[in-house]
Amino acid sequence: MNTLTETLALRGGIVAAIGAGGKKSVMNQLAAEASGRLAWTGTVFTARPPRWTDVEVHVGEEDELLERAAATSGPPRQAFLRPSEKPGRYGGLAPETIARLHRIGAFDLTLVKADGARMRGLKCPKPGEPVLPPKTDLIVVVVSAQVIGRPLDSEFVHRPERVAAVLGIELGEVLQPEHLAISLTHPQGLQAGTEGRAILPIINQVDDASRRELAEQAARQALALSDRFDRVVLSCLHRHSSAAPVVGVVERSRACTR
Repeated sequence: MNTLTETLALRGGIVAAIGAGGKKSVMNQLAAEASGRLAWTGTVFTARPPRWTDVEVHVGEEDELLERAAATSGPPRQAFLRPSEKPGRYGGLAPETIARLHRIGAFDLTLVKADGARMRGLKCPKPGEPVLPPKTDLIVVVVSAQVIGRPLDSEFVHRPERVAAVLGIELGEVLQPEHLAISLTHPQGLQAGTEGRAILPIINQVDDASRRELAEQAARQALALSDRFDRVVLSCLHRHSSAAPVVGVVERSRACTR
């Protein structure tokens, strides 16, 4: 079974994670798999990477973090975060600073959390989101399969009113696979602010066979609605799960490959 890095066909560069339902899980998995020099950061508030990723965390102001990045003798995996008054949360870096950090640190891969979703499984961005560094090479767009069959409300969805407007449905309506597909492809959904960049959707939290079937439906419909991507990755990124992180890949030209 391929790793998540292999499945995404990552060749390095700046990779931003947006959406809801597993951005940090995607970043943590990619960080743990990284073989070259890695930077882990964000343009928005974020938690620090967990210890199992083996990422050394640096907290400071931007000039200090840039100096730290330039030290080539540093560890291969490093996180760069700004201090924050929010408990357990750290501030993000300016997009231009991240581009500089990637360059002067000679990082093979820089992972960036580029929006927030308050631990919900689905969102549509507000104006100004996502906050992407210049020359972002790939945007990983995350949604959760767990919202399928759930009501469109604030328990499961970040800014449900905005999502309802994009989907053209009422608050409280039960979410279906087609709604994930629309959120991934609508110009005011998760494709907003990504123009001119490569994007790749991940449907996360595909935890069992029934959830996989629903996720595959959503993936096929998303591929039919947009030509911005040619495949959708299905994942299960529970750290303590015995399941492989990659559940399957749905491609435009064929059914699920795994």
